[in-house]
Amino acid sequence: MSECLCHGDSFSISDSPSRRQWMIATLGAGSALALTAITPFVSSLLPSERAKAAGAPVEIDIGKLPPGNMMIVEWRGKPVWILNRTTEMMTALKKAEPMLVDPFSERQQQPAYAANETRSRKPEILIAVGICTHLGCSPSQAFTPGDPVLGADWPGGFLCPCHGSTFDFAGRVFKNKPAPTNLEVPPHQYLTDTHLIIGSDETEKA
Repeated sequence: MSECLCHGDSFSISDSPSRRQWMIATLGAGSALALTAITPFVSSLLPSERAKAAGAPVEIDIGKLPPGNMMIVEWRGKPVWILNRTTEMMTALKKAEPMLVDPFSERQQQPAYAANETRSRKPEILIAVGICTHLGCSPSQAFTPGDPVLGADWPGGFLCPCHGSTFDFAGRVFKNKPAPTNLEVPPHQYLTDTHLIIGSDETEKA
């Protein structure tokens, strides 16, 4: 114990171990609370890995995708179809036109460069979001023309098993079905003949 006299008043300053422990504990608790308070603020300024990945473009090599086959990749949590169409599939596009709601892609379900009869940048390659425009189900392949379930005039394409919406090999919806519009075509561009990027193009990033 040390004692100091100041203008006739006496006060004590304790140097005991218990006082030092109390001060250390108080300072430690204060620092911990300060860090706890600031951590959420700092964290809010830093995007999470999931957030960064959610909208990130996806690069794909389609060099080994044979005609008639389709691969599925994920972009923004959505399945994206990449279909290498055969000559027969390309012929079926023209056959399907009279049966389609929007055969010439006049509704904005695709970038301007995909507003054509193939809805694509490369005629043989379809790139479309595999989510039905009715209630968000995932259509399945129905590639065989004249399928007994879909009728003799079925040119081939995709069938949504949930409510029966059908789409051709360009993702265009058939008439008198629940789905109101064609499938979405995402922004994309080719980096080489066989290497493409989904989620961005020359004009925008999505």
